[in-house]
Amino acid sequence: MQIIKDRTVLITGASSGIGEACAFAFAEVGARLILTARRSPRLDALKTQLEQQFETEVFLLTFDVRDLASVNAALNSLPAEWQAIDILINNAGLSRGLDKLYEGNIQDWEEMIDTNVKGLLYVTRAIAPGMVARGRGHIINLGSIAGHETYPKGNVYCATKAAVRAISEGLKQDLLGTPVRVSSVDPGLVETEFSQVRFRGDTERAKTVYADMVPLTAQDVAEVILFCATRPPHVNVSEVLVLPTDQSGATLVHRDPRHL
Repeated sequence: MQIIKDRTVLITGASSGIGEACAFAFAEVGARLILTARRSPRLDALKTQLEQQFETEVFLLTFDVRDLASVNAALNSLPAEWQAIDILINNAGLSRGLDKLYEGNIQDWEEMIDTNVKGLLYVTRAIAPGMVARGRGHIINLGSIAGHETYPKGNVYCATKAAVRAISEGLKQDLLGTPVRVSSVDPGLVETEFSQVRFRGDTERAKTVYADMVPLTAQDVAEVILFCATRPPHVNVSEVLVLPTDQSGATLVHRDPRHL
């Protein structure tokens, strides 16, 4: 796609899941990639694979989006030829626990708020001014159906994703009059490491989230993100809610053992 070829795309949380799938999707159409995450070995392996498969340029940054000083230090360290970021994909995010609010683990709350809200803000604040100055750019935030509907025991995670939705709307309002676009892509059930992270490595419990239904894949969501990024400059896909066919709401999921 000529509109993306040789453009510089920064993806947070690129070491797995939707972030990793975005790296493949954008590499395939000729983008230059800045991939960020906390896990260096996984980023290194991904870089090698992308370079071999697509002959694309890949630059790695290892930092935690929750750490403002690290975010700024990493982004300020970019070589001159990598500083003009055309597309920012704010993918880094997580969920922790599934508890009633009055029984919630406060450390879980801190991790979700710091990553899903503050981390997104830190990275956006660092990159958006350059887009405005250059008169070109697109910020794509990963939201969730949880930002549209609260579900039982999902209280704080849902609040963080509602915040992502509000931030996306507010950012678009603030950028009105500039050519910089803002999109929010909000998936339903996607089978990635998400539930394993939520349940701190409890694989069996994680599997129950997707039992007897066909969830979205990371690739499905990456294709929607690529679609948003490849519209003509006068078209801004502000918000996309994308669900598996077996899901019609945050708590409405059709499960059928015949799916197995």
